[in-house]
Amino acid sequence: MIMENFDAFLRSMEPLMPTDAVAALLMLEDGRYVMQLRDCKPNIFYPGHWGLFGGAVDVGETELEALRRELDEELGFAAHTINRFVRLDFDLSSIGAGKVYRAVYEVPVTHEEFAAFKLREGLASKAFTTHAILTELKVTPYDSFAVWLHHARARLSPAGRADRLAARPS
Repeated sequence: MIMENFDAFLRSMEPLMPTDAVAALLMLEDGRYVMQLRDCKPNIFYPGHWGLFGGAVDVGETELEALRRELDEELGFAAHTINRFVRLDFDLSSIGAGKVYRAVYEVPVTHEEFAAFKLREGLASKAFTTHAILTELKVTPYDSFAVWLHHARARLSPAGRADRLAARPS
């Protein structure tokens, strides 16, 4: 399967269709994130990589409608709480692909809900620590960045920076 992943990821000449997308930071109570091992299809972004669950925003859909649809399609999961975290904008105009975004949402998940997930898309689903996601796994770059932003969010906020500066010894 390693060669298959390599072939689908680096050697494919299949056209890619950048679209507006949504993704879920599925956060377990113990702090781990639930990730999806992406299919090895040559016409998707980062086949054979770990990534967040989510997908394209269809015409006429809101981001929340798209995320709820994707979570149901991919996991049979109906989230109770969904909070917008970040939006990553990509300007691909210089290569003729226009502008697209990826909106990332925080979605708390209980261990019972996680146990009831029914994987309907992708090769696997597993929960990982931030450390594993950022240092050990082959993860889609934009999802790795979203996890890192989530991990470092207090350091990025003005209040978090002020608290850290105040706590430093003089």
